[in-house]
Amino acid sequence: MVADGHPERRREAFFGRLKGPKLRQHQAALIANRLPALRLDLTMPPPAALSALYASPKERFRLEIGFGGGEHLLHRSGEDLACGFIGVEPFVNGMAKLLSALEAAPRDNLRLFDDDAALLLDWLPAASLDAVDLLYPDPWPKKRHFKRRFVNTKNLDRIARVLKPGGYFRFASDIDTYVNWTLRHVGDHSAFIWTAARPADWQTPFAGWPGTRYEAKAIREGRPPAYLTFQRV
Repeated sequence: MVADGHPERRREAFFGRLKGPKLRQHQAALIANRLPALRLDLTMPPPAALSALYASPKERFRLEIGFGGGEHLLHRSGEDLACGFIGVEPFVNGMAKLLSALEAAPRDNLRLFDDDAALLLDWLPAASLDAVDLLYPDPWPKKRHFKRRFVNTKNLDRIARVLKPGGYFRFASDIDTYVNWTLRHVGDHSAFIWTAARPADWQTPFAGWPGTRYEAKAIREGRPPAYLTFQRV
């Protein structure tokens, strides 16, 4: 077992730095005192039904991998209280930002994980999720770093395992080379089909999309995002 209580396994390095500027005192207190109550404990066996992770029963379940500052996760979990959400973010400053927002808008349908998403995907029960979101992941643009991109055959196997048949894997990026990379890798995977029938299907944001500050910056800088939806067959 490692010092942080997570299962002992080498991180697969799909993310970059774990810390940014020093946390303010209140943020550090939230990480120390509030996060443990929301953090999933992967040293325990996974529940037979994910509803057991929440204070009240949920009708469906959704995972967001790498939620950044939490804008999208906060919006989705606030508009759909019948859905149990799981948010993954190893960057401590992003986690602190989300926890700060939850002080003003608490909810009982959100659980968190602050380590490698691959660990969580391996822990979750098979066919337990209705949707997985991977939004604006680190593109690792240098060729020698392509192996660090989260979209790869092994992780697609993991996502396919935890998604229910008919469930959705959603991917958004403003980096065209990563969009093409994702289309190629998911297209080669037998568990998924791309749902787009016309350009508007990938040029138009997902239904209910709240937008993010990162996305607004990308558009200002001339990098139009792509919104890809894949269905688990």
